Amino acid sequence: MLWTLAYIALGLFTGLFAGMLGIGGGLVMVPALTLLFAAQAGFPSGEVLHLALGTSMATILFTALASLRAHHRHGAVLWPVVAQITPGILAGTLLGTLFASSVPAKPLAIFFTLFVCVIAAQMILNLKPKASRELPGTAGVFAVGLGIGAISALVAIGGGSLTVPFLTWCNVRVQNAIGTSAAVGFPIAIGGSLGYIYNGWNHAGLPPWSMGYIYLPALVALVPASMLTAPLGAKLAHRLPVATLKRLFAGVLIALAAKMLWGIVA
Repeated sequence: MLWTLAYIALGLFTGLFAGMLGIGGGLVMVPALTLLFAAQAGFPSGEVLHLALGTSMATILFTALASLRAHHRHGAVLWPVVAQITPGILAGTLLGTLFASSVPAKPLAIFFTLFVCVIAAQMILNLKPKASRELPGTAGVFAVGLGIGAISALVAIGGGSLTVPFLTWCNVRVQNAIGTSAAVGFPIAIGGSLGYIYNGWNHAGLPPWSMGYIYLPALVALVPASMLTAPLGAKLAHRLPVATLKRLFAGVLIALAAKMLWGIVA
């Protein structure tokens, strides 16, 4: 029961800030779950990060679907772009999960921490690409989708921090870039979840109630909690100093990732 309450609290926190700042909860969820799993009996130390990645990716299935529907109702999703980029996304997520599952926890934790630092710097400095080109052709979009899918699977995010800047750079209106990115998050979550299930399916020593690298008790607690507070976060975004909150949140991200990295490397 204590661990279930911890998962619920984590879900409430990540949902609130994801709704408020438009930042995927995976960047918080992965290091937090790694620390929670490491503190529990029955979790092999070498697999806690993989379980955190898989479980976080599975939560995106539900949050991405809800976000996709909301943006579709507002007509913000460019479905031709989604259809064009999805094959690359699916291939990238499957390759990313295969790579993540075969890499030891230490280098994977280092990569995750470096990625978090880049995203945190982007948030603190409010860096945004300037529109300077058009969308590439089919092969170019597939290659971009491949890269976005692979990186998203490696760090268990919905890809918004990568997809939105790419689309904005390609002269897509910000509203459409955000809506299309939300839709792209769903195939990322599908490919990533299936990849973490498949690559962890026959792995010995995983805790009971694991489906591959997805720990179901945590998933069941995280999803409703995060979906409960995400709408509240979206409302608060219009009332609170979001720029200041982003900087504070960036600091929290770096601290969590550093704590996770120290726990794995030390």
